[in-house]
Amino acid sequence: TMGNWLVNHWFSAAVLAAWLGINIFLFTYYFLFFDRDERYFYTRAILGSALAWARASAKCLNFNSMLILLPVCRNLLSFLRGTCSCCRRTLRKQLDHNLTFHKLVAYALALLTAVHTIAHLFNLERYNHSQQATDGSLPAVLSKMHLQGSKWLNPIHSNQTTVEYVAFTTIPGLTGVIITLALILMVTSSTEFIRRNYFEVFWYTHHLFIIYFAGLVIHGIAGLVRGQTEESIEEVHPHQCARCLTHKVENCSHSCWKDPEFGSIPTESWKWVLAPIVLYIFERILRVWRAQQKVVVTKVIMHPARVLELQMQKKGFRMEVGQYIFVNCPAISLLEWHPFTLTSAPEEDFFSIHIRVAGDWTERLINTFQQQKSEMPSIKVDGPFGTASEDVFHYEVAMLVGAGIGVTPFASILKSIWYKFQHADQSLKTKKIYFYWLCRDTGAFAWFNDLLASLEQKMAESGKADFLTYRLFLTGWDTSIANNVALRFDTATDTVTGLRHKTIFGRPMWNSEFAAVAAAHPRSVVGVFLCGPGALAKSLQKSCHQHSSLDPRKVKFYFNKENF
Repeated sequence: TMGNWLVNHWFSAAVLAAWLGINIFLFTYYFLFFDRDERYFYTRAILGSALAWARASAKCLNFNSMLILLPVCRNLLSFLRGTCSCCRRTLRKQLDHNLTFHKLVAYALALLTAVHTIAHLFNLERYNHSQQATDGSLPAVLSKMHLQGSKWLNPIHSNQTTVEYVAFTTIPGLTGVIITLALILMVTSSTEFIRRNYFEVFWYTHHLFIIYFAGLVIHGIAGLVRGQTEESIEEVHPHQCARCLTHKVENCSHSCWKDPEFGSIPTESWKWVLAPIVLYIFERILRVWRAQQKVVVTKVIMHPARVLELQMQKKGFRMEVGQYIFVNCPAISLLEWHPFTLTSAPEEDFFSIHIRVAGDWTERLINTFQQQKSEMPSIKVDGPFGTASEDVFHYEVAMLVGAGIGVTPFASILKSIWYKFQHADQSLKTKKIYFYWLCRDTGAFAWFNDLLASLEQKMAESGKADFLTYRLFLTGWDTSIANNVALRFDTATDTVTGLRHKTIFGRPMWNSEFAAVAAAHPRSVVGVFLCGPGALAKSLQKSCHQHSSLDPRKVKFYFNKENF
């Protein structure tokens, strides 16, 4: 329900409301300012309301350009997480929505750029029209002022000038075109499809942000849009003197005989973006320094379906469950860094990742490790990042749901729970785990299968076989698998996975799953954790709501969507 969402995401909602509020305030304030201020009386005579549209959108563009880099300063976020470790966990977890906010600001930049560009195209058209007008109107008279020295208001001084000419020969025009192209490329190359399948395209085009900020800082330097100077307003106020420009009448007061003088609007984009740029430069320096620290690859395991497991050690590396790292392999590319979820437990003396083929870089990395028999390729690591998923340990009963690639973080969680359980860790309240694994085919996750099998064996050996109950749902299966299963239905282990628990074909019936857990634990608080798609989150949230008892002494289900 909306109420639950607000309770869990009040901080996100507050940030969103503040961001929207500031944007609306900046736009409205500057729109009214440029639409009414006397200094721009003559500018408005030529441009009309397009002036206010261009300037108000420019202010919002500056504000959002200031924000866009902050959510991708990963080390800054880690520092904030550390400093607010005493804050409520919900607050720390909101920092994991950094990329959502980054995307939101990017979409706002794209929208505001469109408004700003369209407004300036109208402005150029009107400047051009006024320059060519010979009707003695106020815009026509103002446009001829350049003939009297430096008093010009209209930047177009020739009748042969076109809008295209101004766009490609002036500093604001040219930087505007370059900034807009850079923004279009960055936004289009960061779609989910391209990020998943052509990460390199996304990675390299995103570095156009350097051109974007360079262009932004010099965009307004030429000061083409001008207004009347303060001194000139005191001498020749437009309200009294404007008509004297078009009608050189005798009854004009002596003070209006002087022509108005104009000055540029000072450029101020650099004031907005200087601090974030400096912060981001420090962030990159810190990343480079951390990347230089030696990483030792202690073990390389090639799992079925070409999944590569790398076990590594790095001095001073400390991880928590559910965190991720960025990996670089200089032998493949000096510049590319790719994110991977950690699959080891904090209790282990190494940290590990599992890499499957998902694009050119991963393909080349797996090939590099397969071909190098004697000498290991060098690996650089930055991280770990992200909020620890420690909530799992705080529930007596935990229902963990992993869908597809979303199963990866649960490797770390399941291993860590088992270590804590073995060593009677006081921070572990968990007495029972239900694990649900949904995938189209188990091929790429055979390594996870092995992990479940080894956990199953260890638990059986120590007489704790009932601590973990897991159910595997194969959602993409064909008739040959079904026939194979039908033939071997009475075997002790499963034909698809080789595990003791049978694979179920099709999707889970969540109502019956929740009802069974509620019946087995009638007085428990159950934590439900998902790493998977949004549609599944909705149905799990609904089931949590339906199966929670109104009686506070009876079963309660709490839904947690992990953000990996």
